[in-house]
Amino acid sequence: MEIRIKDDILAAAAAEGMDAFLEVFINAYKEAAGENITAETFQKLNGEQITLLAYHILHEELMDGGFIQLIQNGYGPFIFDNPFAKAMRLWGLKDFSKVIYKAKEIYDEYKNELTRERSDEEFMALYEQYEVFDELDDWFITEEEGITAMIAYYVDENMDKFATIEK
Repeated sequence: MEIRIKDDILAAAAAEGMDAFLEVFINAYKEAAGENITAETFQKLNGEQITLLAYHILHEELMDGGFIQLIQNGYGPFIFDNPFAKAMRLWGLKDFSKVIYKAKEIYDEYKNELTRERSDEEFMALYEQYEVFDELDDWFITEEEGITAMIAYYVDENMDKFATIEK
């Protein structure tokens, strides 16, 4: 499916900053695929678009509650069982890719325990049980602005992979 974005909307968002610039694409993907994105609706998007959407989801989850929250909210398979880390490396984010691979190693080792249903109290206890994620969470929070800037730059330099820009 072709994603179309109006040039004036994109220009106005770019003037606001990289977050607003990327949000224009994310919103267009959500609109095209449906607000409740499923495996079927993902088929409407190409690999680059899915990767950008994956970064958006990862960003929201990590900024709110780290890798443990990302996993508990069901996004582990989406991030770790797909080539997201490889895509980040190909987009020029080698250090970020390494962090995702490290998180995947932990996820793979403890997947059954990390993904089971639990109460809010049990969920909060995961942060103490899996402090191994703390360093990765902290790294992301520290580097987030630079990572987002590099992703925005990649999107800007490869616009045709992400949307058709209309006058």
